[in-house]
Amino acid sequence: MQIPSSKLPGAGTTIFTVMSQLSEDYDAINLSQGFPDFQPPEELLDWVSHHLAAGHNQYAPMAGVLVLRERIAEKISELYGTQPDPVEEVTVTSGATEALFCAIHAVVRSGEEVIVFDPSYDSYDPAIRLAGAVPIHIPLLPPQFEIDWDCLKQRLNERTRLVIINSPHNPTGSLLSCDDIQRLANVLRPYDTFVLSDEVYEHIVFDERRHASVLENEELAARSFAVFSFGKTYHATGWKVGYCVAPRELSVEFRRVHQFNTFTTTTPLQYALADYLIERPEHYLELGAFYEEKRNLFIELMDPSGFEMKPSKGTYFQLADYSKISSQPDMEFARWLTVEHRIAVIPISVFYEKPPAAQLIRFCFAKEAATLREAANCLLKL
Repeated sequence: MQIPSSKLPGAGTTIFTVMSQLSEDYDAINLSQGFPDFQPPEELLDWVSHHLAAGHNQYAPMAGVLVLRERIAEKISELYGTQPDPVEEVTVTSGATEALFCAIHAVVRSGEEVIVFDPSYDSYDPAIRLAGAVPIHIPLLPPQFEIDWDCLKQRLNERTRLVIINSPHNPTGSLLSCDDIQRLANVLRPYDTFVLSDEVYEHIVFDERRHASVLENEELAARSFAVFSFGKTYHATGWKVGYCVAPRELSVEFRRVHQFNTFTTTTPLQYALADYLIERPEHYLELGAFYEEKRNLFIELMDPSGFEMKPSKGTYFQLADYSKISSQPDMEFARWLTVEHRIAVIPISVFYEKPPAAQLIRFCFAKEAATLREAANCLLKL
């Protein structure tokens, strides 16, 4: 039997898998894939154990455990001034990546266009192509990685079904402001175009800035899917628990895809997260300060090195220009750094349809201080 042609002929193994495997093969310090090297809060782990023992081990409702959806709606109300209906407008998913996929497939049809801003998270483009749609890549403007509003206006047309935004932004650490959110609402007003807002790093914002969510903008919220991640917030990326907030009509379509994708998400984790949300709101409220300390430590440690860094505004990622150290393309430099110097990083070119000439890599600083010190000691020797 002949294997049919691939639906994703240009897609290989993700860069995160490649670099993490290379890190393991060469016993390198893994500053590539975005996961912490420390545990979730002990009290949260205790809640998980409690719900495992309490018998919460069967299927959860397709849309998620109601008490968790209620806690999510309350949190959104406190942070963003609008409270979604927990029954009809909040859906718990098996990670944010599943939510992104479901949102795209809920509204995008074959032949339509979806705008993404490069450098962009690597799951966007394949999900668009699997829907039979056409990804339109618009580069963000360096050095601040801002939206090119003129280019966006030029690329919008009657076929544009969806625009995907991401703030705090992976991989650059840039932020959209409230003015940016309003400007996007203004630009999209003439079009029958939806928005997918990837806000998984919502709580990791630095230097007294604040996260601007599409949910705060009434006009934009009415046409948006907003996606969030418990894994990023609670240092538990392996739990794969996220959620999507969208108006009722969009949530209906979202759930039609979700129910035939993963259907539901791990039950005891949902109950535990609901308990921890109500018991320890200070965790997410203080998360920015927690990671800002790590960012500042890493930048201070790296200051004598040949890397040039502009402090990240959000996320737990830090871009670094290595042009004073090497003229190698970023993929070659990342491999060399891993194999020869035992530090794994992510090359930025993989997040572009058409990579620029810039020599940039991404570090993940969601690590213990000892890990960051050890990594910096190695990097200072270059």
